[in-house]
Amino acid sequence: MASSSVKDFLVTYLMPEKCYERIFVNFHMNVPCLQFVMNRILGILIILETFLAQLPQLLKILWRRSAEGLSLTSMLLQLYAFSCPVVYAMANNYPLFAWAERLFTLAQTAAIVFLILHYRGHTLSGMLFLLAYGAAMFLLGSYAAAAVVSVMQASSLAALIASKVLQAGTNHRHGHTGQLSSLSVLLSWAGSLGVLFVSLQETGSLFTPSLQTLSAGVSCVLLAQVLCCRGSAATTKTKRE
Repeated sequence: MASSSVKDFLVTYLMPEKCYERIFVNFHMNVPCLQFVMNRILGILIILETFLAQLPQLLKILWRRSAEGLSLTSMLLQLYAFSCPVVYAMANNYPLFAWAERLFTLAQTAAIVFLILHYRGHTLSGMLFLLAYGAAMFLLGSYAAAAVVSVMQASSLAALIASKVLQAGTNHRHGHTGQLSSLSVLLSWAGSLGVLFVSLQETGSLFTPSLQTLSAGVSCVLLAQVLCCRGSAATTKTKRE
């Protein structure tokens, strides 16, 4: 029964039935099947990162009622990086279903920016920012020149890397990660790895994979900072008790 459930899960989500037979019945490590499974896992990681990476961070800020330790500049760069594909899709009249998931990420990131300003005592500035951001997105998506849209799309990955570097620097200066969500960082790191492996397979140039490698590396640094700070906090708490 358990074996049947495992087979149903693997065949439904990760591999065709013929690959299941080759790998788990005949014990033959078929390279095309393994590559198919790897691509499917990476695709799932990318989807999870796209939909959910910002949500734990947003919920943690709301739960703790604090945005301590979060870099506003880093989050603004993330918002810009996530906005670029949306502006590109709007400018090129892509169907909504092709980029609707990006709107979910944008909404979460914009909310995080607002909450950072709100918990720093700048609620009005946060509300004005949201209005200005919404207007800017509409104008860019509707009227921006093709050259501007192309530059934005090309610069999105660099902005994302810069945002991670800034947050890592903020963590280092403060000596802690504050309200930075470990789950958000983990999802971001996993998604970065997924995009990196996909780009290695699909891109002939070395430039994009190099940037993706850098992005995954900085995400790894952030993950290490979160884990180390959590370990340090646990040790300090134990000593106090």
